[in-house]
Amino acid sequence: MGYSTSSGADKAEGEPIIFYPPSQPAPLKRPLYASRIPAGFPSPADDHVERSLDLHEHLLPHPDASFFLKVSGDSMLDYGIHDGDLLIVDRAIDAREGHIVIAAIDGELTVKKLGKHAGQPALLLGNSAYPPILLDPEQELLIWGVVRHVIHSLGQ
Repeated sequence: MGYSTSSGADKAEGEPIIFYPPSQPAPLKRPLYASRIPAGFPSPADDHVERSLDLHEHLLPHPDASFFLKVSGDSMLDYGIHDGDLLIVDRAIDAREGHIVIAAIDGELTVKKLGKHAGQPALLLGNSAYPPILLDPEQELLIWGVVRHVIHSLGQ
């Protein structure tokens, strides 16, 4: 069962954020090759598998404190978060400046970068079309978790 709410700065666009708690799936182990794949000039492939990689262990180091969100909107493009991306959020990590977080501002969920703007605590957006959200001490702010991974399809 998912949960949907409007996101703070994206609210004018009517963009929901939907989160899904992780289930406890069976391990998903796949080969992890010892060599890295170059993004530039191609090189001969290595046929040596270093070990197997369990995606659940890799993506969910704290499964009981993790959840998933599906993002809608373009306010975080400069941080590599696109419309339709799946976020893996970890509540076991203490949020600090520079982290991408899921925040509830006066009860409205949003995904933003925790930081400062003009020396004032703020939630920063990854799109110059949107202003930063300056945090008022009188405002209710709750950090739901830190975004650990972003998964997006290449659309192929």
